[in-house]
Amino acid sequence: MATLFGIMIVIGGVIFIHELGHYTFAKLTGMRVETFSLGFPPKIFGKKIGETEYCISAIPIGGYVKVTGVIDESMDTEGAKSEESFSFANKNTLQKALFITGGVIFNVILAFVVFSIITATNGIYEPRPESIVDQVVPDYPAEKAGIMSNDEIISVNGINTPTWKEMTNIIHAHPKQKISIEWSRNGEMFSADLVTEATKIVEGGEFKEVGVIGISASTIKKDATFLQCLNNGWKQTYYWLKIDFISLKALISGKESMKNIGGPILIARLAGETAKSGLSNLFALMAIISVNLGLINILPIPALDGGHLVVVLIEGIIKKPLSLKIKLRIQQVGLAIILSLIVLVLYNDITRWIQGF
Repeated sequence: MATLFGIMIVIGGVIFIHELGHYTFAKLTGMRVETFSLGFPPKIFGKKIGETEYCISAIPIGGYVKVTGVIDESMDTEGAKSEESFSFANKNTLQKALFITGGVIFNVILAFVVFSIITATNGIYEPRPESIVDQVVPDYPAEKAGIMSNDEIISVNGINTPTWKEMTNIIHAHPKQKISIEWSRNGEMFSADLVTEATKIVEGGEFKEVGVIGISASTIKKDATFLQCLNNGWKQTYYWLKIDFISLKALISGKESMKNIGGPILIARLAGETAKSGLSNLFALMAIISVNLGLINILPIPALDGGHLVVVLIEGIIKKPLSLKIKLRIQQVGLAIILSLIVLVLYNDITRWIQGF
């Protein structure tokens, strides 16, 4: 039940908001919306209200808003010939761009709102300066060495560590390396040699591998003001946009393996596990996925929102529409790319599932 609830919140919520963005800007700019669908065909259920058919469709990895005059995945060329004022083809460049980017805009807004509300609900946690351990991660080197919550780290590799930052800097500098640690507990001293594990952090616009032992700092909780909530909401949204951009750059450059790309099965699994840890974490995951979806969709790949935007901007510059033949070919190439990516992410997801996540 937790898994199903998590999937509905994370995947369903993010897709709905994305398509609602397209729908909203279509209505605001006077376009006729023919179809609003959650999921891709075949259609399971549909009801026509006014000029729009609202659908729930069978393939739950996306959705679409069909507007008169857009050559999209439906390959409808007849609508593109429409001379009606409500046709996409008869709108100006700004109106077209707003409709195309509406989903991405709403995805970013969703993340900002969710992160702001989480901050308002949970408050702001500031780390204490002292090198006192709060949480110890199970099965990590610190737990295996015997370090416990409320222990104070005295030194690392013989260097005194009166502050958490000084201790962290030394540990980070030794990924997958042997280090010696001294700590105190109620006045009693302990020491151990251990080998750090490695993780990646963002530094200077790149991923950097650093050492970790699986401990977190003690924090001070403070209630957040309204402005602090908004500020933290934006900072978190920007942070995940930056992470996604750096990840994408690393994949394109070959620094990260394509095997790291995840799809709907991975997201569903994460959503189910996160739902068990509380609503705050579940909605935070939804915000992160929303940012990710927004960035992916704005890439200048044919058939994605970014691809449509490139076509609209080109038409705006040359002051005339591209031929239907060219637009159809662009969509065909885009669909081939997207289908290839779907096969890749599903293969990665199934491989992870077989290997035990």
